[in-house]
Amino acid sequence: MNEIPMDKILRGERAEVVYLKPGGDIRRRLLEIGFSPGSEIKCIGSSPFGDPRAYFVKGAVFAIRNKDAETVIVRCL
Repeated sequence: MNEIPMDKILRGERAEVVYLKPGGDIRRRLLEIGFSPGSEIKCIGSSPFGDPRAYFVKGAVFAIRNKDAETVIVRCL
């Protein structure tokens, strides 16, 4: 299966987190809020201009900037 950056999944698509690219504070924060390997996520929407996007993970919704979402590598389900 293909692995892609999280910012490339479309609204309504589900994916599984494969890994996070190294990246300091944002990597640590994403791991803390639930974007850890094996977690299932779903893109549930975006702002009018497409950035940030809203993702559902582990029972909560988070708005993540595309710049930060591209550091999360996922596999579509």
